[in-house]
Amino acid sequence: MAPRIIIVVVVGLLLTLLWRSVYVVDEGEVALRTRLGAVAGSADGAGLHFKSPFDELHVFDRRTLSRDYTGEQFFTSDQKVINVDFYVEWRLVDALHFYQTTNGDEDRAAQSLADAVRERLKSALARQTLQNVSAQPRGTLTEAGFEQLQQAAESYGLDLIDVQLQNIGLTDDVTAAVSQRMQQGLLSQAAQLRAEGAADAEKIRSDAERKRADVLANATRQAQHLRGEADEQAASLLAKAYGRNADFAAFYRSMQAYKDTLGREGDILVITPEGEFFKYLHNANGR
Repeated sequence: MAPRIIIVVVVGLLLTLLWRSVYVVDEGEVALRTRLGAVAGSADGAGLHFKSPFDELHVFDRRTLSRDYTGEQFFTSDQKVINVDFYVEWRLVDALHFYQTTNGDEDRAAQSLADAVRERLKSALARQTLQNVSAQPRGTLTEAGFEQLQQAAESYGLDLIDVQLQNIGLTDDVTAAVSQRMQQGLLSQAAQLRAEGAADAEKIRSDAERKRADVLANATRQAQHLRGEADEQAASLLAKAYGRNADFAAFYRSMQAYKDTLGREGDILVITPEGEFFKYLHNANGR
């Protein structure tokens, strides 16, 4: 009985040692072995591997990873406080260096990368206006600045792939100030448009008055010209008529004089009836 128990125990120990000596690394992962805290051998890629039963296995994800960071506040060059959401994207390239610098702690590595990004964004945003920041996906983070972040990532055995600003928003105080400034700008623009409209209306009225005066002046001048020509023609006709018949001319002038002096109601004229003025009132022949 006892030998059988011993055999079972031995077989169990062998299976345990075998189980602890074989491991499989999946695609997208990398494994690192340590023995008593020290790294034992190089990193292992995907596949079946063997190790000492006393080695501790550390498996890391070497796929592309990303973390989002929201509600970060920064100042722009025009002293606007903005809320920024950004994300950082990276992948593992050196498992040994990653383990030595972070003790294999992915959260620690991500936090270190995020801190480096914050410092670079703070410096970059402080040199740019809000308008410029909103127009660029990396918040005006220069290529040189991005390369420095890549160097920081390499110090942890990582490859920094991208840094992007996901959202840029104003704080409540800045939003209110911007809204008030926009309202004042619109009111100022409306006042300017009204002033320009009034000036245009006055110019139109002035032009219309000038054109009206020119038309009236031209009409008056033309009327005077026509009246002068008519008077000239009338005088010529009268002169011809007077020259042909002197008695008729005298008679016509007397009739005009009667009309001018006696044609209005209420007029009183005191003259001698035997005078020349009543010559044609005595008889049709003027005698």
